Amino acid sequence: MIYVNARFLTQGLTGVQRFAEQISLELKKIRNDIVFLSPDAVLRGDIASELQVVKIGKRSGHYWEQVELPNYLKKHGGGILLNLGNTGPVFYSNQIVTHHDVTYKKFPQSYSWRFRAIYNLLVPLMLKNSRELITVSEFSKSEIGGVYDYDSEKISVIYNASSSVFKNKIRTNKYECREKFFLAVSSPNFHKNFHGLVEAFSQASDLSDFKLKIIGEKNKNFKGIELDKSSSEGDNRIEFLGRVSDDELASLYSSAYAFIFPSFYEGFGIPPLEAQACGCPVLSSNAASMPEVLSDSAIFFNPHNQEEIVNAMHYIANDTDVRLQLIDKGYLNIERFSWENSDKKTKLNDR
Repeated sequence: MIYVNARFLTQGLTGVQRFAEQISLELKKIRNDIVFLSPDAVLRGDIASELQVVKIGKRSGHYWEQVELPNYLKKHGGGILLNLGNTGPVFYSNQIVTHHDVTYKKFPQSYSWRFRAIYNLLVPLMLKNSRELITVSEFSKSEIGGVYDYDSEKISVIYNASSSVFKNKIRTNKYECREKFFLAVSSPNFHKNFHGLVEAFSQASDLSDFKLKIIGEKNKNFKGIELDKSSSEGDNRIEFLGRVSDDELASLYSSAYAFIFPSFYEGFGIPPLEAQACGCPVLSSNAASMPEVLSDSAIFFNPHNQEEIVNAMHYIANDTDVRLQLIDKGYLNIERFSWENSDKKTKLNDR
């Protein structure tokens, strides 16, 4: 029997949880020998129902994952465990683990002291006691291998993809743009560089007919930046929208003049693919995994250079042909990624 650690269903939805959900849903379609185990405090009941989740234990969080989950497995024959979140039991050896990136090592200022302490304690032990490791890009494979001296032969790269809600919201007319605004989507943590984007846009007074709309909310594990205090003298061209639903986000992607992704560090970066799936051209940081994910389908800039950020916005604002070319290149780029293909690369399909 194969078990999946479905603790991700009790956590807020970020890129890590979305990856875990989508891979799980694909596994459920093709295998009948998988049991999904979770604590009782599930947040997304519809996904749990589709996966036929078995709720076990009396606790939640790290205690559930480190104590109740392995105890349950040992009592039921010790089958192989697939962990699709960033963590797993540290003393259970018959397992495959997933680790998206080492941002907490490279940009510790983005995370709370408690989060860093837990990850710095758990992750090395988890990797030591794992049979194999899954990560989400060749970039992350190299970073994790370097930080933890993990055998690269035991690391599988399984890409993210955009979900169907975004592909179903393709812009009906790529020439149409009812409102001129740049869209940015992420969490307000230091390594996401929203502060740099806000400062750069505030200085671009000649983009007076454009707005910048920012979507994102703080997470208790992260040290967020007060974005509304970062804008220059309360620039009324900048709007902070907080968290929105996937349907609302898809509509914003399909309405935006362009999507901009200024991150310093990403293990993968799903939002640019979501934007491309909706027919929105992408301006992106050239750091970390982004050239790997976006190839030639975006205008790249150095995220540490505000002048380059502004120049990228000017470039697409002043050249309609470039914007339309990026829309077409975006559609081609997202064809490289699908949850179905990613699922086929899990080590479970060798068993």
